[in-house]
Amino acid sequence: MEKPGSAARAVEQLRNSMINGELAPGTRLAEGSLTGPLGVSRNTLREAFSTLIEEGLLVRRPHRGVFVATLSPAQIADIYRVRVLLECSALAQAPTDPPRAGGLRAAVTDARRAIEAADWRGVGTANMHFHEQIVALAGSPRLDTWMRQLTAELRLAFGAAPDLESLHRPFVAMNDDIAAAYEAGEAARAAEMLRDYLLTSERVVLGNLP
Repeated sequence: MEKPGSAARAVEQLRNSMINGELAPGTRLAEGSLTGPLGVSRNTLREAFSTLIEEGLLVRRPHRGVFVATLSPAQIADIYRVRVLLECSALAQAPTDPPRAGGLRAAVTDARRAIEAADWRGVGTANMHFHEQIVALAGSPRLDTWMRQLTAELRLAFGAAPDLESLHRPFVAMNDDIAAAYEAGEAARAAEMLRDYLLTSERVVLGNLP
């Protein structure tokens, strides 16, 4: 018998697989291969699929099944508009006495370790965790949930890039600089740096689309 909340846990596991780059855009999700690993029934899995379809992370194609979504340039641009509003506001208003930079620093460290291992997908995951930690500075569980969905959608945009190293490597140093400005008590300057970062990131991601 399934435990209460099984569908929510399945949603979170599938979303995490997208954030970590384990499910690429266009991947077909076969029910038979997922019920066992996720520990859910087919009905519960379909419930999880429906939630992720509503979030725009999956699409259902008649007579073909459920697939990981592939984002259009317009959808990617919209994600970045939301990120600028959400992340820059969270960072500009974050408390700096004392600064809460532990999560930011940990994400930068993880990214540098991934670079040493030439794990470019891992670098991308660490970079996204950095941005989740920026939103976490606001101390709002609701905003954290929204950011998790944005992060998963953004990973779908990364999935189309032919060269993950050029996509992710340059932003590690930028993350480091933003964290340093925040640690120095300059939250407003860090937020301006982040705004420029996001505009650059948007151009790079859109430029990497096939």
